[in-house]
Amino acid sequence: MANDSKQEWTGKSRGGSLGTWFFVFTLRHLGVRSAYVLLFFVVPYFVLFAPKASKAIYKYYRSIVGKGHLRSFFLIFSHFYTFGQTLIDKIALKHGLNSSFTFDYGQNYQDFLKTLDRGCGAIIISAHVGSWEIGAPYLFDYGKRINIVMLDAEYSKIKHVIEKGAEKADFKVIPLGSDGLESIIRIKNALDQHEYVCFQGDRYMNDSNTIERDFMNHKALFPKGLFKLAVKMRVPVIFYFAMREPRRHYRFIFHIADTDFTGRSADGYEILINQYIKKLEEIVKEYPKQWFNFYNFWLK
Repeated sequence: MANDSKQEWTGKSRGGSLGTWFFVFTLRHLGVRSAYVLLFFVVPYFVLFAPKASKAIYKYYRSIVGKGHLRSFFLIFSHFYTFGQTLIDKIALKHGLNSSFTFDYGQNYQDFLKTLDRGCGAIIISAHVGSWEIGAPYLFDYGKRINIVMLDAEYSKIKHVIEKGAEKADFKVIPLGSDGLESIIRIKNALDQHEYVCFQGDRYMNDSNTIERDFMNHKALFPKGLFKLAVKMRVPVIFYFAMREPRRHYRFIFHIADTDFTGRSADGYEILINQYIKKLEEIVKEYPKQWFNFYNFWLK
């Protein structure tokens, strides 16, 4: 069963450096609320001129969430607005506007820190929901030992604008390019140094190394190789999400995965994938407007 998402998502985020610069300028001189107001003018542009993304979000609300035709149409605008807020928040925090936000570390935070303190490294798996990057600066010294595996193309066009005049990033990046072996070596080296490697478990670039699973009562593909790697490295695995709530409040969610696969009938990576999908589904159902995969994620 083929999925056309690989043609629709190329690893690059839509938007240009001029628009990003404008929001950075507004944040630094007028504040976060003024930047939110600007979104009312920006959102209609993206709804109209990003038709593939708008169509994907409409289908998400109509077919996956189960909303009516008219309601799904208006939710496209609301969805883009929420996404814009998370981008503004991320830029604001990079520029030291921390007092504009509050944070809740959740009931599993201490267990999360104890897992990181085991001294063997850890793999952290998140997703393109909420704003996973926001949590890194608030992990204090732990954040400096985080390595995020990503396609550098996602930020290459605009990261110099975001980072100009901003505080130094609180994490390192392991670029995922065509040479997968080099990336695996860098991941292993980071774990050998008892650092933490963070992946996005809901993205892949082709169908050749995926697994089909039920997600939100529909079929979808997930990256099989990532979870195989997590099992092979024999380190703790943590599912992590940073979700936006009203009044510029963020809730951090940590879930320690069960990695004891002894005596299980299924392969370890399949057990791990199933755990991840169950937690991700809980998050998406609770925060449907923070599903930020703007392409045809589900199989027909």
